[in-house]
Amino acid sequence: MPMGISTSLNANGTEKEKMMRILLTNDDGYHAPGMAVLEAIARQLSDDIWVCAPAEEQSGAGHSLTLSRPVRIREHGPRRWSCSGTPTDSVMMAIGKLMPEKPDLILSGVNRGANLGDDITYSGTVSAAIEGALAGIRSIALSQVYAREGMGDSVPFEAAEQWGARVLAPLMTMDMAPRTLININFPAIPAAEVQGIRVTRQGFHDYGRGSIVEGTDPRGYPYYWFGLHGIEHSLGHDSDLEAIDDRFISVTPLQLDLTHDPSLAALRAAYAG
Repeated sequence: MPMGISTSLNANGTEKEKMMRILLTNDDGYHAPGMAVLEAIARQLSDDIWVCAPAEEQSGAGHSLTLSRPVRIREHGPRRWSCSGTPTDSVMMAIGKLMPEKPDLILSGVNRGANLGDDITYSGTVSAAIEGALAGIRSIALSQVYAREGMGDSVPFEAAEQWGARVLAPLMTMDMAPRTLININFPAIPAAEVQGIRVTRQGFHDYGRGSIVEGTDPRGYPYYWFGLHGIEHSLGHDSDLEAIDDRFISVTPLQLDLTHDPSLAALRAAYAG
């Protein structure tokens, strides 16, 4: 059976084909180059494609939800919208208002830049997939690492383009636990140099507290811009950071339950008296 095809029963009990419905979103914005890459990947899985993404870049928005102002939707064509809010807003609007029924799959990306280690706590790309997981939908975030800062729209997506559908294929049929999602990162190398796919843990790194760039605006007032230099990280034996450094694609399962179970007993004892 072709990828992206599932079956159900007609009223007379005969089998009919149902195309997998895929919702695409991102945090780089509706017009970002990575969205076109994501759609090309998704169309290798299904032709039933829907798009709802932020109208403007929302990198670093995390899992934020717009509550202090209206959210507006702009239609760009059949099954295609941009949203004035965050990636989370976009997924919520698509599921709750724009689509006739929930999608079978949510793909978020392809992000311009890594979402490795602690990046996931800031990432709008991953957070859009988190929102999908909260809704009980199979959700996957995809990000393309790039080699140096300042590349803008010249970031090459070759690894994601050539490997995207291949990485996604096993994830279409495997059982996923409730309230989980998958985070995929492609290394910043030509597709032919990718060493393979590695299943990893979330790693740890720190952007450093000295990475704040200070400047002065034309009126003489100071402003501050968070830079991305000075990253320090400890490579775990099986971390996503190590996989990318080793020229592998990292595939990391994430869970929404942030409870630190080992602390439960100590806290209960502390409050017992």
